[in-house]
Amino acid sequence: MGAHSFSGKVAIVGAFDTPVGTIVGKTPMELCVEAGLGALADAGLRAGQVDGLVTCNAMAQPLLYHAEAMAEYLQIFPRYCMAVGAGGGTTFSIIHHAASAIITGMADIVLVSMADSLRSGLSRDQALLVQSSTGHPEFEQPFGPTVPAYYALIARAHMAQYGTTAEQLAQVAVSGRAHAARNPAAQMRDPITVADVLASRMIADPLHLLDCSLVSDGGSAIVLTSAEVARDLAQPPVYLLGAGEGHRHEHISQAHSLTTSAAREAGERAYGMAGLGPQDMDFAQLYDCFTPTVLVELEDLGFCAKGEGGAFLESGATLPGGALPVNTHGGLLSHCHPGNPGSMFALTETVWQLRHAAGARQVRDASLALVHAQGGIMSSHTALILGREAG
Repeated sequence: MGAHSFSGKVAIVGAFDTPVGTIVGKTPMELCVEAGLGALADAGLRAGQVDGLVTCNAMAQPLLYHAEAMAEYLQIFPRYCMAVGAGGGTTFSIIHHAASAIITGMADIVLVSMADSLRSGLSRDQALLVQSSTGHPEFEQPFGPTVPAYYALIARAHMAQYGTTAEQLAQVAVSGRAHAARNPAAQMRDPITVADVLASRMIADPLHLLDCSLVSDGGSAIVLTSAEVARDLAQPPVYLLGAGEGHRHEHISQAHSLTTSAAREAGERAYGMAGLGPQDMDFAQLYDCFTPTVLVELEDLGFCAKGEGGAFLESGATLPGGALPVNTHGGLLSHCHPGNPGSMFALTETVWQLRHAAGARQVRDASLALVHAQGGIMSSHTALILGREAG
């Protein structure tokens, strides 16, 4: 652990999710505020005690200065205030920045709240525009691919290099749904089989509909503070033990590899800060926008060897009660995916798991977890290690 590490010095003390799915009658800002106030109440804090605020912009209700607008809405006056954007990895990339702000005295209590309404707030044309505008404007967009097509390239590359099968990819969706079936808050809870995944509509070969994440409305929030302050608050603290980022490309056409990602560097840096390894983790929350994403992440984060992700999934390790339960709330494939805030729900779920407050889906004796998210097309990666103890 480096001299400047914040391992064990910052804790999550509040967590809250709004309902997810189709939420009619509430704007993304209203969902963001609801989530934020809920997280503060969970921590036993008031809005006026917040001196750090982090949000992300909403596709369905974009605002030029989103965080400042939310502060105005709440009538709080933070000294640390910012809206961030790093795609699906937004949530985790900002956590170590917020932790650093607490350690350096820039803020004492930081609220991180994010929400969007992709299901009810965007028309079909608007959603397609978002999908088609992701690629490189010169080398990708003119050829018309959408986001599923980019991830299909990753799946095909892994199949070609390692013999991975569509059935093995489908195991990711089956596992996520098995966890979601235990979560009353999940958007999709009916069990599915590998055959169900393969029989669902083809979206981008080899990815079927059930290989693809949901489209959702919803908001989620956490509260961060120092370990010293955390000890006197309402909930058991969940400590930030390690964090690491990794970046290799922005556009998939410029990726040096389609089967190895910067999740490897992100994980190594997070493990190094925490003084832990993949073998120490009781469960993991892995970004599952599409099924091949999880397969690559399992390998790159050290839970199995490169090329063995398919066999690892087939073993049942990621299922409830498995050796490494993955996405215990159901993930983006079955719980919800409201865009940039999607990984927030993996973070709040991890807090409840480490508090031992997750009910029927509780991982037995859970004390350490890795959470990972990526933005872009396997572009920007951040891994966090969280624990029940400060280390």
